[in-house]
Amino acid sequence: MRKSTISKSSLAVLFFVGLGWFNAQKIPASKRLITADLDPRGIERCATTEYENLLKEKFPERLTTEQFESWLAPLIKNAKANKSQNGNVITIPVVVHVIHSGQNVGTAPNIPDSQVMSQITVMNNDFRRLAATPGFNSNPVGADTEIQFVLAKVDPNGNPTNGINRVNLCQDYWGQKQINSIVKPGTIWDPTQYMNMWSVDFARNGLLGYAQFPSSSGLQGLNTNGGPATTDGVVAGFSTFGSMDYNDGSFLMQPGYDRGRTMTHEVGHFVGLRHIWGDAACGNDYCDDTPKAHGANYSCNTAIESCDDPSVFEMVQNYMDYTNDTCMNIYTVDQKTRIRAVMDNSPRRMELKASLADQPIPLFANDAELKFDGGCSVGVSNCGAGALRLVINNRGTDNLTSAVVSYSFNGGAAQNYSWSGNLAQDKSDIITIPVDASVASSPVSVSIVSVNNTADQRSTNNTSGGSYVKPLVPEYFPTTTVVFKLQRDRYGRETKWNLKNSAGQVLKSGGYSNTPTGQPDPALITQTWILPADCYIFSISDDDGDGLIDGGYVDLSTSSGQVIYHASDDFGFYGTKAFTTVENLGTSEVAKKNNFGIHPNPVSDLLTVTGLSGDTRFEIHNAVGQVVKKGKINDHQIRVADLAKGVYIITIQNAKVSESIKFIKK
Repeated sequence: MRKSTISKSSLAVLFFVGLGWFNAQKIPASKRLITADLDPRGIERCATTEYENLLKEKFPERLTTEQFESWLAPLIKNAKANKSQNGNVITIPVVVHVIHSGQNVGTAPNIPDSQVMSQITVMNNDFRRLAATPGFNSNPVGADTEIQFVLAKVDPNGNPTNGINRVNLCQDYWGQKQINSIVKPGTIWDPTQYMNMWSVDFARNGLLGYAQFPSSSGLQGLNTNGGPATTDGVVAGFSTFGSMDYNDGSFLMQPGYDRGRTMTHEVGHFVGLRHIWGDAACGNDYCDDTPKAHGANYSCNTAIESCDDPSVFEMVQNYMDYTNDTCMNIYTVDQKTRIRAVMDNSPRRMELKASLADQPIPLFANDAELKFDGGCSVGVSNCGAGALRLVINNRGTDNLTSAVVSYSFNGGAAQNYSWSGNLAQDKSDIITIPVDASVASSPVSVSIVSVNNTADQRSTNNTSGGSYVKPLVPEYFPTTTVVFKLQRDRYGRETKWNLKNSAGQVLKSGGYSNTPTGQPDPALITQTWILPADCYIFSISDDDGDGLIDGGYVDLSTSSGQVIYHASDDFGFYGTKAFTTVENLGTSEVAKKNNFGIHPNPVSDLLTVTGLSGDTRFEIHNAVGQVVKKGKINDHQIRVADLAKGVYIITIQNAKVSESIKFIKK
């Protein structure tokens, strides 16, 4: 089965919640359970330990836990002896990358600015133990860590920012492997100058967040690889990012985990803290003032006897436990000392401590920032009509009421587009420019011509570019009734799916739990959908990247049995199907069939293209719209062995036809 091939390179440990034991002799390591992390509520509070295992698998030279602790121990001892070094507050500049798939700001997962800012407020409350906030405690060992956070005020190019970086990556759900290979490397800001935070919609049901531990000092005898700079930071699900304590009416968050403590916990890992149970029964978190815990706690029971002394109770209120957000409110003196030792000695962390990205720069009255916003090929908006999507931000002190934007495809003649609105400082708007159907997939460049009927006073943030991907016209099916069938595999937590209409509204969706060994296979799910005349896109994801295995499949068909979409393990991480119930949409021949075909999909080495006629060329774009390979198609084949694993779009074009098709490199 495909399962055995992929799982050998997958995660060594995976926390599945509330689902019982799998047979370790038969189940790949990436699918096994560990009892210490089972939560009967179906919540996976933190996948940082799993992420550590992933990094160790990918980078065998990475420090072991013992090596890191051996390096850190004398530094902590020195910090305790030298109390003076703990007397300065460290301010950490933060950038929050809000990952979405084209939603308007404020529509999940493209969470509003106010929700992002509420998360920074919570972390300051918690790390500074601020009085009169939920982060205050009266515990004798409770500590103000003297670490605080602020959204960055200058971006990596020296331009003004509000520290919120919204990125349309054209995909609804993201698995941890994809986040590490696509999302993070494609969006990260210099981790020596910014603490990078990501808000995403996880492909794994119930996962709340994870972080990357700090690297070592590079001392003789110890390896320096604490984890790549291209993935350094913390990640949370969009519904646990922020706090309802500061809700302005626009927040949509997950009850029980809606007070910002997922990120307080994960940032604790980012600055070197361990779980209070040391990731083992009565394990060591290397902080003497956190009583040894038997394991993760999920309830706020303050009367659980600790491992070493029955008269001392486990510290369930500690931010590094697994309790609900409202239970957490303690960092301790020893945890503070550990944090400060890391910030003073660990590469990237000690550079981050000296960053000036939180310092404001001079602003101008009229300053617009323009960004290309994704290159989605399977967009269902406007039923397959082409559109150039841009984001305009007001970085000036005056309200931005008008702008003239220039755009050019493939270096051709520039065209102008006039935008009008009313944006306050640091607010943004989406510019959607219709694109003629004759325009093929091609590089596009955009720039600001003028703002507020005058010249823009800052030129360094006026230009952007990317790859315009001509959308597919949805395939037509003569029906208003769609029969949906899903035969889940036993790893239900990996599966998510949704159906959206042309307005981007999610009409149907699903997410599941695992099926423990010893229980019957999951039952077939069958639903009948009555869909009005419109365009739709169906998307399905698998967190582990192996689709539906062991007999699992998904099927969409008409009432007469005509197949709209069918997939099993062949969609890998992510599969989509755009279709319409509107007859004669666009060019009927294009709407009813693809001119080109590709196989196999997923592919390892050679991609075979069918339907070729005449001189035909190709371009391959990665998930963030970058051209990674192009050329002429010879002998119907394209070699893709040199591409990294992930999702790609191939645009195939001859004198008459241009068509874009998604494929997976495995």
